[in-house]
Amino acid sequence: MTAHTTQTALLRRTGVMVTRDPRRVAAALFLPGQEPSAPGSSRAAGLVERCSLLSDDEVDATLADVRAGYAGRHTDLDAVLRNNFAAIAHRVPEVADLSADRRLLIGAYFTREIAVEAAALFNPSIVPHPVQSAASDGLRFVMSARAVSEGHLSTIVFRSGTFAPSEGPGGLRLEDASRFVSLGARRDAPLGRERLRLQAQADGADPETLDYVLSNLPDGVDLAALDAATHALRQEALTRIDIDATIEMLRRTVASSYEVIFDPASKVCERTLFPEADSESHGMEDARFTRLVADDGTATYAATYTAFDGSHVGSRRLDTDDFRTFRSSPLTGVAAENKGMALFPRQVGGRYLALSRWDRENNAVASSADGYHWDDVAGLQTPEQRWELTQLGNCGPPLETEIGWVVLTHGVGPMRAYAMGALLLDLDEPTKVIGRLTEPLLEPRGAERDGYVPNVVYSCGALIHEQKLLLPYGCSDTSIRFGVVDVPRLLERLVSG
Repeated sequence: MTAHTTQTALLRRTGVMVTRDPRRVAAALFLPGQEPSAPGSSRAAGLVERCSLLSDDEVDATLADVRAGYAGRHTDLDAVLRNNFAAIAHRVPEVADLSADRRLLIGAYFTREIAVEAAALFNPSIVPHPVQSAASDGLRFVMSARAVSEGHLSTIVFRSGTFAPSEGPGGLRLEDASRFVSLGARRDAPLGRERLRLQAQADGADPETLDYVLSNLPDGVDLAALDAATHALRQEALTRIDIDATIEMLRRTVASSYEVIFDPASKVCERTLFPEADSESHGMEDARFTRLVADDGTATYAATYTAFDGSHVGSRRLDTDDFRTFRSSPLTGVAAENKGMALFPRQVGGRYLALSRWDRENNAVASSADGYHWDDVAGLQTPEQRWELTQLGNCGPPLETEIGWVVLTHGVGPMRAYAMGALLLDLDEPTKVIGRLTEPLLEPRGAERDGYVPNVVYSCGALIHEQKLLLPYGCSDTSIRFGVVDVPRLLERLVSG
């Protein structure tokens, strides 16, 4: 679609493309009868019983077949089978009497492969790599993407590469992607007491009962501390309102905060974030990563993403220092109740800021004291141009330049076609728009229009290096391509209107 031509000259397409790889399979726990796509009663007990009836020779032969067919598809198949057996071992009678091979085989029956990118790969976000190589030409980067597998389950995957604009068209290089997938190990993470309060209040907890419970909790709340406090609460059942509902609400909130830790020997491109909380059981969508710099100059990485439970969406936050350990936490407040939040890379005026589309239609700026609770929202941009009249949204965290914040936007026009635009915000007052493109920066054209969701170009984040903006973008929810924009020309166009 090339109805607009004036502004598209700002962007140069590189020809580099990333496509889905159905060979990349994760070995995940499988609980027959409890599949998300067809929930029902568990059939685990019957399967365990049938496995116990196999002879030793049948166990040896079947396990040999499993290893021959699947060992080359995973970095350590035996470890996966061992872990999955451990997850269901409580269902196995006389478990101590089982041989190591029978345990592995039972683990295999409770394992399934998931082709994480089989259906789609799109909506990338990009940040500088935490480890830069002195021997490498250009800026190393990490790119996240939304991958979709069986049952339309969305996960977060990663790629890496280098960007050297001075080398011209060949300056963008993607590192070879591994065919292996690592899921990491999940563990609970304590949740701050005040954040627990805000989430419970948003869920409708009785204020008096909530205050009583929280007064008996430490600042970092885990399930053990919560269970101890709620035991005391149950002793006052006659004088407290909605005790059971409040306790269940708090348990659900505490359990939704978690960490995922990957083997340090794994590559970044092998690490895949799968849903671990109930609120994201049907998908983790459109992560928008930014390099978050504190006032003292220290930096970490943070991302907002959309959690989908099959019926409702909400915003969550990921934090990581190294892309090996990730912490996921729920976000609260009116600005976090919908899709598409994007964090500013630093505080402004002592507050955390984020782009938001809290009303599902317009772009806004939200502010927060702690970066997790977002109640203050100020309008920023409403649909005006013909290519954005249906709705607006952002295409990733703002990018800081010497004259303002560059915000990449998306707009939806006729035939539900997506296009990308840009705004320029005041550095000190980011709710003030000081420039905008009146024509799209990027529209889908040619093969970019064809795919899972036609006529869409969309990004969840770009970066600036050597006065060039590197923009990875999803094409029709099917592939990822890259564009490069000269920053001084973009700023000139934004200011001139």
